[in-house]
Amino acid sequence: MYDGFYNLIKKPFQLSADTDFFFNSAVHKRALAYMRYGLTQGEGFVVIIGKPGTGKTMLVKELVNNLNNDNITIGIMVSSQVSADDLLKIISATFGLPYDGEDKSTLLTRIERFFINQSMEGKRVLMIVDEAQNLPKDALEELRMLSNFEMAGKSLFQIFLIGQQQLGERLALPEMEQLRQRVVATYQLKPLNIEETKEYILFRLKKAGWNNSPQFDDEVFCKICDYTNGIPRLINTLCDRLLLFGYLDELTTINSFAVKKVIEDIEDESSLITEEFHDRAPTTMLNIDSNGSYEDRISLLEKMVIHLQDSLNKERALLRKAILLQLDMDTVYNDNH
Repeated sequence: MYDGFYNLIKKPFQLSADTDFFFNSAVHKRALAYMRYGLTQGEGFVVIIGKPGTGKTMLVKELVNNLNNDNITIGIMVSSQVSADDLLKIISATFGLPYDGEDKSTLLTRIERFFINQSMEGKRVLMIVDEAQNLPKDALEELRMLSNFEMAGKSLFQIFLIGQQQLGERLALPEMEQLRQRVVATYQLKPLNIEETKEYILFRLKKAGWNNSPQFDDEVFCKICDYTNGIPRLINTLCDRLLLFGYLDELTTINSFAVKKVIEDIEDESSLITEEFHDRAPTTMLNIDSNGSYEDRISLLEKMVIHLQDSLNKERALLRKAILLQLDMDTVYNDNH
């Protein structure tokens, strides 16, 4: 759509973590430095924490792309609510080891043997756990136990935990003391400031072939930073909508009015989804009994999140249909004139 209108070679604000668009801000540069320092230690845990959308997955991809795979065997796991036994199966699957129908002792023996074989080949094993805030305490404890594997006084297994703030809260629990003692580096990602937000937007535009079309008024970047709080994923979403708005209105300059209008549209869509959820959600979902069991409350919250996701997907589908319909009408109009 707008990429052709503005002569871009690709979409500059896609949500997928494409390392071609990695923006090495002061924050992300520092986070990478901590991760690389952790690698030099060759043992224990490295912990990276940040709000959703601050670029954690992009950091992981950038790090992995620049590692020497001759020295390190890397496994990447996007975690979910898994038990300690399931975690061992996931680790086995990640490194191509058989796991189906095996008991825990067999899994542990096979994993340790794999670590030893890698070490004898001059490699060490690194497991990167993304979305690590979802790991329950028993799974974290299992990772700690795996970090004990060593040969000739040298650690065989290192773990990077990448997650949201809940990960930090979980690691701060008293029962996580032993794991905390094994953390060799930790860093918390912070949002971009106003100047970095401007640099980030222009960097991604230039990577996509932008040649000052459309132009951006200076105040636009401040408004974008204010609304998104400097969170890259939110910046991407807003800027993508801005360029779509510019395309539909055939704008050559994106100004503060365009930003204001797009933000209003996003807020209206958000309120519609919220209203629809309240209209449709069962009473039991909207009134979580604080006296209920922990499991019951978590189950109800999960149902609420699923319902919200379904509603959001429907609204997005309707929006896409409306845009495509408008494009079809524009095409017919242009063909007839």
